[in-house]
Amino acid sequence: MRLGRPLVAGTFIQRDNRFRATVEVRGQPVWAYVPNSGRLEKLLVSGRPVPLPKADLPPRKTKYDLLLVKLGQALVSVDARLPNNLLHEAIAASQMSEFIGYEAIHRGVPYGGSRLDFMLEGDERRYFVEAKSVTLVHEGVALFPDGPTQRGRRHVEELTRAVQEGKRDAIVFLVQREDAVIFAPNDEADPAFGQALREAANVGLELYAYLCRVSRDEVALDRPIPVVLQPPSVGKPHSGSG
Repeated sequence: MRLGRPLVAGTFIQRDNRFRATVEVRGQPVWAYVPNSGRLEKLLVSGRPVPLPKADLPPRKTKYDLLLVKLGQALVSVDARLPNNLLHEAIAASQMSEFIGYEAIHRGVPYGGSRLDFMLEGDERRYFVEAKSVTLVHEGVALFPDGPTQRGRRHVEELTRAVQEGKRDAIVFLVQREDAVIFAPNDEADPAFGQALREAANVGLELYAYLCRVSRDEVALDRPIPVVLQPPSVGKPHSGSG
């Protein structure tokens, strides 16, 4: 997925609310839109470099979009909207072996009390797929969520019911960085989500995790990593998530 806009050097100052941050550009404080309602507490740290594209839909109060955070020599994408588009692009191009053989891809499909990201159809088969954005990594372990998520747990419960009704369903955790080797539920942040995920897996919900390659020009799906449902003891994470 091409980012498509030139970047300017910015420095993170503070998060003003869920969707707005104050950043410094050319020595001046300005507002930037944060497309992620997650906590991101360990990524959005005062003084951290944030390469910024200018807003592409003026007029807006926020002049820039905070899409990338520089962490050491690497970049992390914090755009929580991106995984849906990445997953759609990969499924449509038959780039993921798990989802080959479905002729139609429907987005934003109502199911139960939720709206699920995708429904794939083919040969009278239906396959519900939910995408989750992950930006939290600690000691090589990608973790989701970074805070309590009633919405995420509700999605897991809806998919569990669908599996029990005989449908094929999956969650794909898209890790928007390159430094993880496994994925695990973050029981420290939300033990109820982790328990719901383990119960769902026990009845047949499919769980996948993929890393992304992140550069100043694009974010692209990279490779799968193992999903470990009993998270290792990693202590408190040092990097934040969405």
